[in-house]
Amino acid sequence: MPKQNAKNVTPSPARRRELLATAAEVFAAQGYNATTVRKIADEAGMLAGSLYYHFDSKEGILDEILSTFLDELWEGYDTVLAAGLGPRETIEALVTESFREIDRHRAAVAIYQKESRHLARQPRFGYLAASQEKFEKAWLGTLERGVADQVFRSDLDIRLTYRFVRDTVWVAASWYRPGGLHTPEEIARQYLSMVLDGIAVRE
Repeated sequence: MPKQNAKNVTPSPARRRELLATAAEVFAAQGYNATTVRKIADEAGMLAGSLYYHFDSKEGILDEILSTFLDELWEGYDTVLAAGLGPRETIEALVTESFREIDRHRAAVAIYQKESRHLARQPRFGYLAASQEKFEKAWLGTLERGVADQVFRSDLDIRLTYRFVRDTVWVAASWYRPGGLHTPEEIARQYLSMVLDGIAVRE
């Protein structure tokens, strides 16, 4: 039976969240491959070896950052998609939820944008490809429903519109800072006023 020493003490959830937030900022700034465990530990004010009391590896840290972000994203998205809203209202709610996620997980969003394509080829990160497929299906399906219901213009290239909306939402992670002048909801309203006036059927 192992001795009960410092290595066997379960870290507090608050400290774990703090370390994950620090690691996310380092990954977002430097990239996953260029980031070392030592660098994360230095930023957290601890020895590199001590980080292994909390996580099994650098890969494990990144896995927890991305899976936590995606779990929260899909909790919000699934609620929107199950609400029975019209196509325009669904787009509005999805965009608003996206900006809320950027507010909560800005660094994780930045990492996801930069790293997900090559990470998805690794077994541990296979869920990234599944999430992307689900994400695309949700947005394309909503846009197609909007065209069919004559809420959105019939001449839209659905896939191009989807890519435009997706990219212009998530690129906000590169400049958005929590606690700034505008709330996520205010930014979403401004964004939607620009996008939807361009794709909604004019009365």
